[in-house]
Amino acid sequence: MESLSLPQARPMVNRREMAMTDEIKSGDAAEAGREHIWLPYTQMNTAASPLRAVRTEGCVIELADGRRLIDGVASWWTACHGYNHPDIRAAVERQLAAMPHVMFGGLVHEPALALASRLAAMLPGDLERVFFTDSGSVAVEVAMKMAIQYRLNRGELGRTKLLAFRGGYHGDTLAAMSVCDPEEGMHALFAGALPQQVMADLPTTPERAAALDALLARHAPELAAIIVEPLVQGAGGMRFHDVATLRTLRDLADRHGLLLILDEIFTGFGRTGTMFACEQAGIVPDIVTLSKALTGGTMALAATVARRHVFEAFLSDDPAKALMHGPTFMANPLACAAANASLDLFAREPRLAQVARIEAQLREELEPCRGRPGIADVRVMGAIGVVQLDPAPNLDRLKAALVAEGVWVRPFRDVLYLTPALTIGAEDLGRLTGALRRVIERNAL
Repeated sequence: MESLSLPQARPMVNRREMAMTDEIKSGDAAEAGREHIWLPYTQMNTAASPLRAVRTEGCVIELADGRRLIDGVASWWTACHGYNHPDIRAAVERQLAAMPHVMFGGLVHEPALALASRLAAMLPGDLERVFFTDSGSVAVEVAMKMAIQYRLNRGELGRTKLLAFRGGYHGDTLAAMSVCDPEEGMHALFAGALPQQVMADLPTTPERAAALDALLARHAPELAAIIVEPLVQGAGGMRFHDVATLRTLRDLADRHGLLLILDEIFTGFGRTGTMFACEQAGIVPDIVTLSKALTGGTMALAATVARRHVFEAFLSDDPAKALMHGPTFMANPLACAAANASLDLFAREPRLAQVARIEAQLREELEPCRGRPGIADVRVMGAIGVVQLDPAPNLDRLKAALVAEGVWVRPFRDVLYLTPALTIGAEDLGRLTGALRRVIERNAL
C-alpha cells in the first residue's frame, strides 16, 4: 500500500514573540528577563535591581560586572562544602550520563536506595523510613500529613492539629505556614486561610515548661504532634535554645501521647556542631525533616524520615491507609547522587572539626560588636553567628553597605547573621566578620 504523505502544518507566527526574540538576540537576554521574573520576599514595585551572578567557586560568588563576593550565608545555608565541589560535580555528571530522572512510582534506583540506607544509619534510634521530596516546605507538609494520618489510621479521630512554637519557621506552603510564628512571621497576611494550630512558647524555663504541660493536657485530644526546630529557630529570627528544652519537649510529647517532629532542615548536616542537632540532646524524634545542605547545595532534595512505629501504622490491607503523597520529581537520581557525594565528604573530611574552628573564630571576631549602639545581642552556635540589631535597620541600605565591603550577607528583620560554608578558610571568614564590624561601626544600619 502506498503510504500517505500529509502536508506539514505551517507554524503559527506570533509576531510579538518574534519581536521579543529579535530584541533578546540583539541585546542582553539576562537583562530582558528582568521584566519577567518575580523575586522571593520582594516588593517588586520598589525593589532595588538584583545583582546578577555568573559563576561560583568555593566561598565566592562572581557577579556579571566582575565583582567577587565572599558568601556569608552559603546560599540560604545549603552550600555546606562550598560551591562547585569537584566530587559532587563528578557524581552528578556520572548520573546525568546514566539516568537523569525516572519516576519513583513503581520504580526505584540505586542512588535513592543507597541514600535512604545511609540516612537511616546516620540518624539516631530507629529513624529508618525515608520519604523523599524536593523542598523543605514539602518535607514539612509530608511530616504533618504523616502525623495526622498516623492518628487516623489508628482510629484516633479528631487529632488533626499540631502544636508549634512562637518564633518558629517551617516553610512557605500553606500547611507549613500554619505552624510558623503567627504574629512575627511573614505569613500573618494568610491567617484566615490557614489551618488553625495550637501555639505556645518554647519551654525554656521551668515556668514555661509547666505552662506547656498544662496546655498539652487541655489540647491533647485534638493534637497529633509537636513540631519544633531543634536548638535554633532559623528564619524566625535565629533564636537559640538549649538541649534541656529539647529534652523537655521529648518528655512532654511522651507524657501526652504525641509524636515529636524535629525540623532539621536548617540545623541538619553539621550546622550546629553535630551532624544533627537532636544528637546534642540525646533524644530521638518520631519524625525528622531534612533538606538545605542534604545535597551540598547542588540540587533540590528533601527527606521526611519516620521511626518504625510511625511507619507501621501505615501497613494495612486497606489501600486508603497508605501515605497518599508522591511528588513528580521525588527521589530524583541526580539529586540523590549529589546527596550521596555530599555524605561521602562528611565521612571523609573533617567537617565537624571545621565547624568547631568556625565557631571559635565567630565568637572572637563578633564579640566586639556587643555593647555598641544599635546592638541588642551577639550569639554564636556552631557555624552560626548572629548580631541582633535594635532598632531594626534599613535593610536595603545595610545590604548595599555589605556588598560594598565585598561580602554577600542577607540580613532580615532585626538580624544580621553569618552561616558560611563549613569549608570556609579563616581569612575569608575574617573578611566576613570584619565587614559586619565595619558596617556597624560606621552606623550603616
